[in-house]
Amino acid sequence: MTARSRDAALPVLEDFPYRLSDNVRFADLDPNNHVNNAVYSSYFESGRVSLVKDKANGLMPPGLSWVLVRLDIHFRSELHWPGKIELGLGVVRLGRTSTHFDQVVFSEGICVASARSITVLVNEQSRKPTPLTEQIIGNLKRWALRGVELA
Repeated sequence: MTARSRDAALPVLEDFPYRLSDNVRFADLDPNNHVNNAVYSSYFESGRVSLVKDKANGLMPPGLSWVLVRLDIHFRSELHWPGKIELGLGVVRLGRTSTHFDQVVFSEGICVASARSITVLVNEQSRKPTPLTEQIIGNLKRWALRGVELA
């Protein structure tokens, strides 16, 4: 039996509490006839923005906004057009001013890409990081990745 590193572990879509569907667009392709690596950033952005901008989730208090400060993508498999994709997102860590998300793109049951993204809450006027409020923390906890206990 061979031990697997954590990086080799394949994500499971059902572990991600926030999910949405999208389509692969013809414009997403590059000359190799597969989805261009830069497009995955847009897929991951769609997941994060859909979550935080939905007023029902209570993650956008007046005067505050979220800024992406890091995005690490693991490209796992080629993705082609036409096709449908499932996006998944789960909170894995809460910092003083930041939120760490694990995100995935699935197509036909296969994880084609995964990412860790870090966003920072900023004051819209000063553009400086601002601490997460208790309300935001409480609202983010319901989106914790399965198996992750958020402090």
